[in-house]
Amino acid sequence: KLIVLFDGVCNFCNGWVRLIIRNDRIDQFRFAALQSDAGKKILANSNNLVSIPESVVLIEKDKYYFHSSAALRIFFHMDGLWKLMIAFYILPPFIRDAGYHFIAGNRYKWFGKKDVCMVPDEKIQNKFL
Repeated sequence: KLIVLFDGVCNFCNGWVRLIIRNDRIDQFRFAALQSDAGKKILANSNNLVSIPESVVLIEKDKYYFHSSAALRIFFHMDGLWKLMIAFYILPPFIRDAGYHFIAGNRYKWFGKKDVCMVPDEKIQNKFL
């Protein structure tokens, strides 16, 4: 399975997780909030990584992807036209990541945040670690 670590208190990030779930017809994604015990444990077991709350993290076949690279790889694995987002890989990472960091740096201001991490309902609970 592909593991997505995300900011569990971010409204934008939670919306993005719901988008991924809706476009995951082959059930390949699993999720954990960076703030959760599972998220902290996964990052702690990665040897040299620490919690990166401003980044989505994708773990695919024991390889870790961060920032725009993680987002684009997630889009690639989603169903439908989302796969076309992979075209942004032609941009150098410093340009892609600048856009990513701009959105990440403003996500609370634009979309708000919760006091606690999202609690998945029974329909999707099996997708969370």
